[in-house]
Amino acid sequence: MATIRDVARRAGVAISTVSLALNGKGPISPATVERIQAVAAQMGYMPSVMAQSLKRGHNRLIGLVLGDIGNPFFGRLLRNVDSVVAEADHMLIVADTASHPEREINTLNQLRRHRVGGIIMAPLSNDPAFAAYLREIDVPVVLIDQYVDGVRLDYVCSDNELTTTMLTEYLIRLGHRRICYLGGQPNWWTARLRLAGFRAAMQASGVNIDPDLEVVADFDGEKAYDQVARLLSRPKRPTAIVAASNLMALGALQAINDLGFSCPGDVSLTGVDDVPWGSVIKPRITTVVQPVEELAQVAAAWILERIGSRGGAAAPPRTHVAIPRLVIGESCSRV
Repeated sequence: MATIRDVARRAGVAISTVSLALNGKGPISPATVERIQAVAAQMGYMPSVMAQSLKRGHNRLIGLVLGDIGNPFFGRLLRNVDSVVAEADHMLIVADTASHPEREINTLNQLRRHRVGGIIMAPLSNDPAFAAYLREIDVPVVLIDQYVDGVRLDYVCSDNELTTTMLTEYLIRLGHRRICYLGGQPNWWTARLRLAGFRAAMQASGVNIDPDLEVVADFDGEKAYDQVARLLSRPKRPTAIVAASNLMALGALQAINDLGFSCPGDVSLTGVDDVPWGSVIKPRITTVVQPVEELAQVAAAWILERIGSRGGAAAPPRTHVAIPRLVIGESCSRV
């Protein structure tokens, strides 16, 4: 395999000139750059990624840490982030913490040992110990979807409170008053905001909130199935459901069908985020959809800026809040 010394010898230039030319740096004439690139291509020379990494202090890898890669939202996020970083000649290392907050610090330490240039993360943990860890981390980090209290990091998200406010207001306009809310753990940033959106819409409309109809299903389809099956077995059933995630909406729909109820005839159903093949699921679920492409593009652009800027790590943190949109399906009816 050809070395940089071989390329320099054949091109008749110094090794440092080859290095600068192939990295697009230095006061080198276009003709010299073109000659060096042609010689390198003829000889099959590839710059040493390891050597470049040692010189920069990091490589061209970017960590993407997600809580549940099986969630369609995160799948779309991964695809769009990968597209942006690939155009910048970087590559993703994807880590799935399987919704276990205790795995997050270990995952971040592994990425640091791989000398990644930066990390995009959708965290689950939101405790003081994890916040303290993030405040001391020596790698640029952009948080996406979930925030962590007490840190100063770039953060990209949708207006989470608005997602459930829009769904709840829509159901109230249809005449529903006994509305069930399926949410996540209240210590999760996104779960807390979506619960707040539901409560704000109910209170603004003067609708009493039944505490028994606010249930935690951990953004999990199976847990949502169990909770909805339990609620539909009660004499005084909810007439509508706001599911704070797509997987919980699917679990709720399965429970409605399995118990012999009709959606939307007996129970109206809404959810946050679409699902794959959503158009063939009957009825098509009314959802509030987050602009995943926008979130991914901003997060990827910001981490690349942090990596590429010498003073990037010290720059003030930024927040980007995207606006979701309501998509009316066939899963809701008037009372």
